[in-house]
Amino acid sequence: MLFNSIDFAIFLPIVFILYWFVVDKDLKLQNLLIVVASYVFYGWWDWRFLSLILFSTLVDYSMGVLLKDEEDKRKRKLFLSISILVNLGLLGFFKYYNFFLDNFITVFTFLGHPIKAQGLNIVLPVGISFYTFQTLSYTIDVYKRKLEPTKDLIAFMAFVSFFPQLVAGPIERATNLLPQFYKKRTFEYDKAVNGLKQILWGLFKKTVIADNAAQIANDIFNNSVDYSGSTLVLGALFFAFQIYGDFSGYSDIAIGTSRLFGFNLMRNFNFPYFSRDIAEFWRRWHISLSTWFRDYLYIPLGGSRGGIGMKIRNIFIIFIVSGFWHGANWTFIVWGMLNALYYMPLLLLGKNRANTNTVAEGKYIPSIKEFFQMTLTFVLTVLAWIFFRAENIGHALSYLSTIFSKSLLSMPYFNKMGKGLMTIILILIFMIIEWLGRDKQFAIEEIGMRWNRITRWFFYAIIIFLIGFYMQTTETPFIYFQF
Repeated sequence: MLFNSIDFAIFLPIVFILYWFVVDKDLKLQNLLIVVASYVFYGWWDWRFLSLILFSTLVDYSMGVLLKDEEDKRKRKLFLSISILVNLGLLGFFKYYNFFLDNFITVFTFLGHPIKAQGLNIVLPVGISFYTFQTLSYTIDVYKRKLEPTKDLIAFMAFVSFFPQLVAGPIERATNLLPQFYKKRTFEYDKAVNGLKQILWGLFKKTVIADNAAQIANDIFNNSVDYSGSTLVLGALFFAFQIYGDFSGYSDIAIGTSRLFGFNLMRNFNFPYFSRDIAEFWRRWHISLSTWFRDYLYIPLGGSRGGIGMKIRNIFIIFIVSGFWHGANWTFIVWGMLNALYYMPLLLLGKNRANTNTVAEGKYIPSIKEFFQMTLTFVLTVLAWIFFRAENIGHALSYLSTIFSKSLLSMPYFNKMGKGLMTIILILIFMIIEWLGRDKQFAIEEIGMRWNRITRWFFYAIIIFLIGFYMQTTETPFIYFQF
């Protein structure tokens, strides 16, 4: 079920009414309703894959119970290993089996020993990368004694399958979300209003910005051999706003929806395109994934401790693994390596924590230095996005070679020039609003609070009108569903 669908527009009010007006007196019934609603939400796509979520849930719940009173270190490691092997095994099979098979065939053929092997027609379960990491955080934290294992199976099932963030995050930690299922929740009007505003802004990002930018980006990337370098630059820029509007829009809707039910999810985006260096960008982009890798991979590897060689090794590992998490394609691995290379100068110069505050804090415009820092960071990010979007490495290199050719100086032209111009205007308005609200949890959280009620509601009405006007007749899935 998609957030930007009629199905969800019907589903959400029904669950909301049942949650607050029918089972509001009983915490266990509320949690059970969330489980049922979440399984309906996920099963709407393909009910057969509900068994995977249930299996992962039961395995990690059981390992948590076994870890609770076990003091033998070998047995504790065994229980943790079972959880890791089961979860990563399922993820590896569904997501990476054909990738590894194809590469093995290529290597053996290159060495003069061709082998014949048939790939499998595997359907990738939506959101498997997200809920796998979420449930793994539970067993790892229980193993490290950072979290008391739960005996409440319904609460744990609700934690694993919580529908707002089930298929595309934020990837929640058990230490943050699971305890919220133990506490009685009461309806808070201000919290719900805040959630509705964030849902509204998320839908705007998805339908008005991402879906419009996608039409141009897809046309240019899919027909890149027919376009000039200047046009390909525009294609990369449109994709940059497509992926930001699409993914951060999903996170906004997920976080806002959670607030309607009394839950607080972690922030996933913090205005990343206003970053002044790559290190700051990665503290602001897909925060739930980058902090997951930091806590469960980077720090166990040694983090920033040790010599410069270890630091470089750890940075490359975390970025390459992050790239591979996104998909079974060498383009994602190269994308991760590029970001690691971008990060190197900051690491070697000890400036990877130089920009931790809000850019131009308390000011309307950035300084000249900040402007050039943001521009350079954005340009590097867009160049890396080309590998992320390309079909394969050859496509990405061809795309880049055309950009850095004489045709870069030509006038850009593509099939949907009128729509492209309108989308550029919408993106500019969008970025102005984002800039004005960059010190808030989401851009329109407090915009208009000092306006009179008529003006404020007129502003919301314009957003709603634009969402309705640009809402496509066919469902447009979110990009990160494929991961």
